Amino acid sequence: MFTVCWASLSQALDLTTQGPVVTAYATSQVTSAPFDHKLLLAAQDDAATFIASDGQLRGGRLESALNYLRRHQAKLHASDLELAQAILVQ
Repeated sequence: MFTVCWASLSQALDLTTQGPVVTAYATSQVTSAPFDHKLLLAAQDDAATFIASDGQLRGGRLESALNYLRRHQAKLHASDLELAQAILVQ
């Protein structure tokens, strides 16, 4: 019984920490060069709107930043929402 409860608890913990861990990783990958920083700062308002609208509203600056990140950070495997969150916390 203890093993079953522990397995359920560990699985629940894994699911609750998965999002923040991915977002933290995306944030660390997003911040690198000065050009990146300027591009990301310009996209913050669009990122906030994107997050607030649950992905329904996409601004041009956010799209540009997402495209740039996907081209230049090949190892970065994050959703648009996770990248928008990472951009917003810059």
